[in-house]
Amino acid sequence: MVWFGAALFFTFGIAPAFFSPEMKRLLGEIYTGLVAQLVLERYFVLHYCCGAIAVLHQFAEWVYLGKRLHQGALALLASILLLTICGGAGLAPRLKELHRIKYSPQSSPAQKQQAAATFRVWHGASQAMNLLVLLGLAAFAWRLSIPTSNGPRFTHGKFRS
Repeated sequence: MVWFGAALFFTFGIAPAFFSPEMKRLLGEIYTGLVAQLVLERYFVLHYCCGAIAVLHQFAEWVYLGKRLHQGALALLASILLLTICGGAGLAPRLKELHRIKYSPQSSPAQKQQAAATFRVWHGASQAMNLLVLLGLAAFAWRLSIPTSNGPRFTHGKFRS
């Protein structure tokens, strides 16, 4: 499953590289965070696209192959998408604003300190949500890999119209 693989690769391969000592030395802490935010925006777009494809795929199987919709799979998919939307549309902009305040020359030292503390809390929440999404994607991939009780997942039968 491309969605699960991409999320794993980003979380454990790409994201840690942005905050490595080499990257911080090369770009500085301000620009490392800015570059990470740009890549994170595209990461959420990947989630949105893969989620939309997964939903369309579930409904296409229902309409064209006559397979019944599994409420558990749909609920899991909806939960994953809800967490992703909360992360991309809720937490990411908030973290971006806190990063701006933290490094802005116009911010007072008290504002910078408050922004840094708040950033740590929200970043932790973002990481926890990302872990929940990864666990949900693992469960969804597992669910898709097991045979269902209403016949094989892929059939060579007739399509319904």
